[in-house]
Amino acid sequence: VADLKEIHSEINIKLEVSSSIPTSLDDPKVFVMSGGMMKSNGQLVDLIERVKPEIRTLIEKCNTVKMWVQLLIPRIEDGNNFGVSIQEETVAELRTVEGEAASYLDQISRYYITRAKLVSKITKYPHVEDYQRTVTEIDEKEYISLKIIVSELRNQYVTLHDMILKNIEKIKRPRSSNNEALY
Repeated sequence: VADLKEIHSEINIKLEVSSSIPTSLDDPKVFVMSGGMMKSNGQLVDLIERVKPEIRTLIEKCNTVKMWVQLLIPRIEDGNNFGVSIQEETVAELRTVEGEAASYLDQISRYYITRAKLVSKITKYPHVEDYQRTVTEIDEKEYISLKIIVSELRNQYVTLHDMILKNIEKIKRPRSSNNEALY
């Protein structure tokens, strides 16, 4: 998207008095949205639905590789623990990436919650233009956040690949096989 205006969604709220909800003379009028509901930003929903599986995949792959490395860590012994420290650093990095990826899913949920609260405000105060502008701003911010998330996913894959590739021998065999020859 070259211009963020391309992701704007129409905020067209028409309120009408509900005829299906009985009201007494003492009750205030009940307003409902014509058309049933305010639609989400379709373009952002499509993007989110494409990004979420990628986030979940990264979390699952990190969990699998983390378990593999943890199972390769030998029993605790004195000396010659350099390889073990590399394994532990790798597990720590995998855990960090896993946590960051999970936070991306939380961020997406917060977007929907924030937007829903704003839309509720718009229906309550349709004459306040700032609420409508804020929905547009939040949509733009979420688009930018999704671009950053995709870049971060790529960066995390590349960083983990690099770290594991450079240290694969120490990860697979943290202690050298000529350990016995030293004694």
